[in-house]
Amino acid sequence: MNAADLRLPVDVPSTALFTDRYELTMLQAALRSGTADRRSVFEVFTRRLPEGRRYGVVAGTGRVLDAVENFRFDSGVLDFLASRKIVDEPTLAWLADYRFRGDIWGYPEGEVYFPGSPILRVEGTFAEAVLLETVILSILNHDSAVAAAASRMAVAAGGRPLIEMGARRTHELAAVAAARAAYVGGFASTSDLAAGFRYSIPTVGTSAHAFTLLHDSERDAFTAQVDSLGGNTTLLVDTYDVAEAVRTAVEIAGPELGAVRIDSGDLLLLAHRVRQQLDDLGAGKTRIVVTSDLDEYAIASLAAAPVDAYGVGTQLVTGSGHPTCSMVYKLVARADGPGPDAPLRPVAKKSMGGKTSIGGRKWAARRPDADGVAEAEVVGTGPVPAELADHQLIVELVRGGEVVAREALDAVRDRHAAARAGLPLSATQLSRGEPVLPTEYL
Repeated sequence: MNAADLRLPVDVPSTALFTDRYELTMLQAALRSGTADRRSVFEVFTRRLPEGRRYGVVAGTGRVLDAVENFRFDSGVLDFLASRKIVDEPTLAWLADYRFRGDIWGYPEGEVYFPGSPILRVEGTFAEAVLLETVILSILNHDSAVAAAASRMAVAAGGRPLIEMGARRTHELAAVAAARAAYVGGFASTSDLAAGFRYSIPTVGTSAHAFTLLHDSERDAFTAQVDSLGGNTTLLVDTYDVAEAVRTAVEIAGPELGAVRIDSGDLLLLAHRVRQQLDDLGAGKTRIVVTSDLDEYAIASLAAAPVDAYGVGTQLVTGSGHPTCSMVYKLVARADGPGPDAPLRPVAKKSMGGKTSIGGRKWAARRPDADGVAEAEVVGTGPVPAELADHQLIVELVRGGEVVAREALDAVRDRHAAARAGLPLSATQLSRGEPVLPTEYL
């Protein structure tokens, strides 16, 4: 069975403890006070984009849906909570039967977002919705940060394929999530087999410097690799002398050699030299792949170089300097009493230091200009203006606890490309600037 069919993170049978302790202590207090069953609306949003970013990318929604489905308190989890006296017996009894039975709405995965965008809306009783805060934020903050970095790198690459190679630079489970988010943002493949197994992302990879160093000579290493993997393989040519390695590679694999990889040195200079050398040797179709601590700026600097593909690791899986999106999960409306039909009242935190929020259950739309290019992110709590009715962004994801919007990862990837293309051209600039769209509140 494919792991994707299990709808579980790798080796994690339950997501119930992917939470902060105070979610459970709030639950206990609310059960005791009689407010736990009050209908409530929580929203996920960010107050600002990371410095210099022009747009954000919604990623991880599919993983959120998996996490909600698998948020269960089994006997082992309950025994842990009881033994540590984290909650009392009535709360343990309530948790034993926990299932999220509410509704979730949000921006579809792959869509772009801006400060104040209601990226996700969770509706249900206070008790069932508050428990999901930490796991939802954990997933969305991580995946959206990686996807935003990936999107910027994809723009910088100008259509040349990108390979995700960051598994060794992050936690083993985060590596799988990062590969998925990178694919959403525009990467073509991953080196991580767990990501390929779980999400059917194309996987690539041939050899490292260790393989060359293992053999008595570079020629022996190349011969072994070509004999095993065929002439269409990618040979790593910077272990010793690049020019000599390229010459040897073509001698062994022939002019149909698939690719050479350069992992160090002045990539711009080396790419031009290697391209000329390959062409002179009759290997005009042999591709050049570059790696070595690339980020979007380094990729952009190679735009004029004869590079065919980029491999990116550390900078990608760490969000290219911004490993989180600073998303928050805030209560924006709640009922005064129990019951699914109890009317909602807006609520909002008031504080100093820019941590205020806007109360009320929100809708969102992206207003286009006369040419169909987005000009503003519009967020409101009242009726949706008629002129924005066909431009709303929020879709239904979960209804009555049942997922209704699970979709293929390729569809998410295509959505992001379309959403990014619908923004003003300045969205793709790597220079520092404000969000490319203003957020207007109605």
